[in-house]
Amino acid sequence: MPDPITHVLVPGTFDPITYGHVDVVRRARRICPQVTVAVAESLGKNGVGTTFSLDERVSLAREALLCEGLEDVQVVPFTGLLVDLAREVGAGAVVKGLRAMTDFEYELQQADLNYRLDADLESIFVMSSPQYGYLSSSVVRQIASFGGDVSEFVTPNVDAALKDRFKER
Repeated sequence: MPDPITHVLVPGTFDPITYGHVDVVRRARRICPQVTVAVAESLGKNGVGTTFSLDERVSLAREALLCEGLEDVQVVPFTGLLVDLAREVGAGAVVKGLRAMTDFEYELQQADLNYRLDADLESIFVMSSPQYGYLSSSVVRQIASFGGDVSEFVTPNVDAALKDRFKER
């Protein structure tokens, strides 16, 4: 029988982290005693760069999780392959949130690739809580870029960072 999984990764770009992401992290923490949020560099996300730098996204995620009572969750930046990071930190699984069928198709492809690279790395999917099923970082960024109120979608530190980032528009 394989060893039980005691450490999981919750990877993503987190540009920026939203309450939907926080919900997935909280649920991963219920499943497993050790959770690491892995913030991907994602240089070419959707053909453009990210709104926030890697260091900013790591900092925003750390503060958001702390604000939400998840101080025992580690947040780390990473570049390269997720399977390499999992080996490096000793994580036995990846936890991803699913909002819709399109998320499932993309995440299934990623899980299949990860399996081919490391058959011991499990993929765990959690369904989005209904109140976050529509929520994505790109929607939050778009609303914020037009001066809209995103405070119900993100923690106060992220709300402030978005206002600051888009204030000149």
